[in-house]
Amino acid sequence: MVKYTKRMSRLYKQNNQNRQYLITEAITLLKNNSTVNFIESIEIIIMLGIDPKKTEQNIRSHVVLPHGNGKIITLAVFAAGEDAIQAKKAGAEFIGMDDLANKIINNEIKKINIVIATPESMTIVSKLGPILGPKGLMPNPKLGTITNNVYNTVKQIKNGYINFRNDKNGIIHVNIGKLNFNNNDIKENILFLIKQINKNKPSNIKGNFIKKIYLSTTMGIAVDITIDCINNF
Repeated sequence: MVKYTKRMSRLYKQNNQNRQYLITEAITLLKNNSTVNFIESIEIIIMLGIDPKKTEQNIRSHVVLPHGNGKIITLAVFAAGEDAIQAKKAGAEFIGMDDLANKIINNEIKKINIVIATPESMTIVSKLGPILGPKGLMPNPKLGTITNNVYNTVKQIKNGYINFRNDKNGIIHVNIGKLNFNNNDIKENILFLIKQINKNKPSNIKGNFIKKIYLSTTMGIAVDITIDCINNF
């Protein structure tokens, strides 16, 4: 039997776990339930009707949320010349070529959220595969992180770019915003993400592609959202 803290037990008692909520209701509920002394992040959990053991059914893509998700992104950009100048103008924290690679190899940079590379720099970046790969940081053209337009890519990422992919259970977890966001902004982020995920539906999927949607906060419980919100996508 699972044991909960007093705070979590109280939340479960206060909220009907057998009910599905409209998005607006769920957002309000999460805000009312928050009792911690920091601004919690909001996570959306989307259960897909896929077989994650089949490579062709796995979902992996990216999206630029209309209102961002409130997360501060630290970028490393492999670029030289004008591309490096543009990366700096756009707000990238770490920029370089061999010098940047050496800093990563020597663990001189403690935190990187996303790595961007120009096509020309991939001869250097490919050697970092054993380091970047396990961390999910290897640049990938499907994710837009190998690019000829460094300035726009950095700007997009800073303004709300996120990667999403299903886990081994066919579930996508994405931070969609923070509790201090305007309710409508949170809702627009949610609907925009769902629309993009639907665009990635494999052609061989039979039945419901999206089976369940939940919203939760960093320290809160998951709230079941009605999937009526995806009927028009």
